[in-house]
Amino acid sequence: MPAKLSVNLNAIAMLRNRRDLPWPSVTRLGRIALEAGAHGLTVHPRPDQRHIRFSDLPELRALIDDLFPQAEFNIEGYPSDDFLRLVEETEPEQVTLVPDDPAQATSDHGWAFVEAAALLTPVVARLKRGGCRVSLFANPDADRAALEAAKATGADRIELYTGPYGACHDDSGKAAKALETLGKTADMAAALGLGVNAGHDLTVDNLPALAARIPALAEVSIGHGLTADALEHGMAATVGRFLAALGREATPDRPFARSPA
Repeated sequence: MPAKLSVNLNAIAMLRNRRDLPWPSVTRLGRIALEAGAHGLTVHPRPDQRHIRFSDLPELRALIDDLFPQAEFNIEGYPSDDFLRLVEETEPEQVTLVPDDPAQATSDHGWAFVEAAALLTPVVARLKRGGCRVSLFANPDADRAALEAAKATGADRIELYTGPYGACHDDSGKAAKALETLGKTADMAAALGLGVNAGHDLTVDNLPALAARIPALAEVSIGHGLTADALEHGMAATVGRFLAALGREATPDRPFARSPA
């Protein structure tokens, strides 16, 4: 089964936050994405709320619950006490834990799993008690010892950081090497019983090769490239383009949308 598509709404929220105005509407564009066949929505609420605001979370949760009950809500973040409370209030289907410093512009590296095991293990247990699937952000070249440590935390999946692969958009030779690095890491993770997600700088051009090399790929979370495409093609058409790049058709696999009363 081809990987599912989760649309990351952070870039849309960042554009909205340039003005003290309610547009573009994060919730409205999330709805358009789900109507077009996306399988879920992703947000990364940072402490300074520079893109997704805490007030967006209940609106997005309600959107999925009321109109798209088969879709999933994925919340990313560093496992601070404040973040964990926010997650527990929102009850997402999946939580992706990242090792970001609050000042970082974007996620740009995975966990050092061996060193972070003492931090992550109780957090993973807490989240799973709340009914969440837990994914851990992983470096593209994570070795077996690191992946074994990730598995030992009790996490369900890793999310491969694909930034270095996306950065090779103008060099096919380097892209092929970066892809093989990702593929080997994914193979090891799958052999250990970890599910594999991926995200960062993925596009309609580099997705097909990624999906072909990692047949076990469960989900991709895409924001920047997808939002850039949406400025040209519109959100609905863009979701269709990304689904096609994953080897999916929008209509047959489209999440059930319940019409509002």
